[in-house]
Amino acid sequence: MPPFPKIITILIADDHPGWIEGVRTIINKASDMQVVGEVQDGNQIKQKVAELQPDVLLLDLVMPNHNPIELEKWVRNNYPETITLVLTAHHRDAYLADMMDAGATGYLDKKLKGNDLLNAIRRAARGEWLYDKEQMERARLWREEVGRKWESLSLREREVLKLLTNGADNKEIAASLNVSINTVEKHLKNIYKKLGVTSRSEAILWWVEQGTDFRT
Repeated sequence: MPPFPKIITILIADDHPGWIEGVRTIINKASDMQVVGEVQDGNQIKQKVAELQPDVLLLDLVMPNHNPIELEKWVRNNYPETITLVLTAHHRDAYLADMMDAGATGYLDKKLKGNDLLNAIRRAARGEWLYDKEQMERARLWREEVGRKWESLSLREREVLKLLTNGADNKEIAASLNVSINTVEKHLKNIYKKLGVTSRSEAILWWVEQGTDFRT
C-alpha cells in the first residue's frame, strides 16, 4: 500500500489514560501519522476538534459527559474533513447501527492489533468505508427488528421508559413529568405493547439489552 501523501493527524478521545498511552505509542511509531491531541472528557471533544481539525478522530463510545451520536453528527456538520473511527469495547448492534447512521467511517474493536489499527487509519484517511459485510448485516437487522420498536415510541413514552429504567416508580414518574399516575399507567401499557413485553422488568431488560441509552 503506497504511503499517504501527508502526515495523518489524529485526535484520541477516551477516558482511560493507560489505553490512550498505548495507542499513542503505536501511532507515533508510524512515520506517516501523529497524535496531535488527547481528550478524556466528552465536554472537551468539540473544542479540540475545532482547535486541531484532525484528519482522524479516534472515538471511544462511553465517556463522561458524552453522547457519541450527537457528537458525530456535530463533527459531520461542522468539520466534515475530520473522519471518525469508533474504537470501542462495546459491541451492541444498537451502538454499531447508530454510529454508522451518524456518519462514522468505521467501528473498530479495541483489541485490534497495532498494525491493523494503523492500516485502518490509513484506509479511512484515503476515504475508504471500513464496515465489513457482517457489521452491515447486524446494523440492518437491528434497524428492522429493534430500531422499529424504538421509533414507534413517542417522545413522552421514551421519557417514561428512561425514568422507569432509572428505578422510578409510577408516582415518581408522574411527579417528574407533571402528569397523573393514570397517565403514566397508560404510557406504560403502550410501551409494553410496542416493545412486545408484559412487565416493568421486561421493559427494563429490553432497554439494557438493546443499548438505547445514547438515543435519549
